[in-house]
Amino acid sequence: MWREGMAGGEGLALALRAVKERVQQAAARRPQSLPAVQPRLVAVSKTKPAEMVIEAYKLGQRSFGENYVQELLEKASDSSILSSCPEIKWHFIGHLQKNNVNKLIAVPNLFMLETVDSAKLADRVNSSWQKRGSSERLKIMVQVNTSGEDSKHGLPPGETVTTVAHIIQKCPNLEFVGLMTIGSFGHDLSQGPNPDFQMLISLRQEVCEKLHIPIEKVELSMGMSTDFQHAIEVGSTNVRIGSTIFGERDYSNKPASDKALGEIKGKLGNLTVQEH
Repeated sequence: MWREGMAGGEGLALALRAVKERVQQAAARRPQSLPAVQPRLVAVSKTKPAEMVIEAYKLGQRSFGENYVQELLEKASDSSILSSCPEIKWHFIGHLQKNNVNKLIAVPNLFMLETVDSAKLADRVNSSWQKRGSSERLKIMVQVNTSGEDSKHGLPPGETVTTVAHIIQKCPNLEFVGLMTIGSFGHDLSQGPNPDFQMLISLRQEVCEKLHIPIEKVELSMGMSTDFQHAIEVGSTNVRIGSTIFGERDYSNKPASDKALGEIKGKLGNLTVQEH
């Protein structure tokens, strides 16, 4: 059970305020040539209890992200969150398997799916969202594996344009809003800009030119706790930040399947499910 303390109460308020200030400062350092889009801060609340989500909401935070479908469904359906956070916007930022699509679509206040990584997955999500009968299209991003690592999910960069075109032309219940990447970790900025971020920027340019989309209509979701300032400086419009806001994660209460998955991935160097 969450208690007010270093990771909550005043600690959470101070951490959230500090992150928002760093987001604003990084945005102010962007070149004027970049679209003047205010970066969206997605607070990644995985493994954190409903009380902490509500506390952050009371402090003005509206966008929250989760990596696991079951945890998102349980948290978003929590009666205290439903009653206390009417304007909450949930982002799904983890790998989505096709057999979990219907469960994800059932999530209350689902705002955006950031991790569509194939045309087939897009088709499945499009069909499921249609059955839900929503009057609005579901916002989705296409995830690209910019680093080429086998441990990362996402499209090969060369398939980005055709996949986006498929979504726009064949998925009328989905609204394509941007590109997302995780990228490799530990990039030394003294060696220059993060090449994964640069690749996503180039892919956006290619998508916009070939599909005749205004560049300001295509967001870039890149940047997490360790590199979000650099990501914003080079053009990110959506950063996913967890432990810097909420404190270190406690995986002891996770569902058995997710916990087991986390342990397996931990043995692989914790590369597949990345910390936001």
